[in-house]
Amino acid sequence: MKTAFITGITGQDGAYLARLLLEKGYRVHGGVRRISHPETQRLEQLGILGDLTLHEFDLAEMNNIYRTIRDVPVDEFYNLAAQSFVGASWDLPIYSSDTNAMGVVRVLDTLRTMQPETRFYQASTSEMFGLVQEVPQSETTRFHPRSPYGVAKVYGHYITMNYRESFGMHASSGILFNHESPLRGKEFVTRKITLGLAAIARGAEDPVVLGNLEAQRDWGFAGDYVEGMWRMLQQDEADDYVLATGETTKIRDFVTYAAEALGMELDWQGAGVEETATDRRTGRRVVEVSEKFFRPAEVDLLIGDASKAREKLGWAPRVGIRELAEMMAKADYDALG
Repeated sequence: MKTAFITGITGQDGAYLARLLLEKGYRVHGGVRRISHPETQRLEQLGILGDLTLHEFDLAEMNNIYRTIRDVPVDEFYNLAAQSFVGASWDLPIYSSDTNAMGVVRVLDTLRTMQPETRFYQASTSEMFGLVQEVPQSETTRFHPRSPYGVAKVYGHYITMNYRESFGMHASSGILFNHESPLRGKEFVTRKITLGLAAIARGAEDPVVLGNLEAQRDWGFAGDYVEGMWRMLQQDEADDYVLATGETTKIRDFVTYAAEALGMELDWQGAGVEETATDRRTGRRVVEVSEKFFRPAEVDLLIGDASKAREKLGWAPRVGIRELAEMMAKADYDALG
């Protein structure tokens, strides 16, 4: 029986990964930040909270990292913890940098010292590409991050590569494009959309207020992507892999797909900050645009090339964008009921 440790286990990806590993017969340990009431609702929702061992764990505290890794020998270590909201990284640039960059090297160096045979996974991100240098983006595309979050993640990515090449560690990075689910945090745009539309379908009056509707993302289902993480650590040699669907969708279109799943038929009017959407069936305005939700430096187009993962890992996404939007919208509608 293998043992795994997951930082960020209470997040969307951590919860799905924990369930996957438990299904595969792993003993699963997870790191949670020390707060009065750890947010374990995702683990509860998946019905796995009682099957895990949780530890207080903070990427900013070296002594805590050292003691935890010393006391919990593991075969695989998945570093999913981060300040994960891109928008907040402009308000929290120092915290985002320390957690998302220095936190990675703290873990890597402790593993190198205490458990050098442990296989390590780093959660990299498509936000590292930022102002994209080519379309689609692959493992060899040059990075041009457009947020403090993206900049810090570039460091985490390269330090993982450096420890692999310098010390022979089995350390891999997954460059994951946007992946969503009903467990996604409410501050992320996809969940903001589906939760807001579900509330309107339940009778709420306030429209969903969004930013740049022209921004395009390569969206997949988080449950598919955690399998790719696991497959990376099963390879004989560590490496870096893009996980993506290879299809891009505008935020406006994601809104339309989610609305259709809730029985709405949207009529889009205007452009830019004046753009709105009205439900033709009820005449109610359901979407508005506000400048305050535009990023200081926008990432306009992300679309990934996951050919390497398909060929070497045998990985492929199973859930399409329309199915994903419908899954999330209906889950929020049911939850509000």
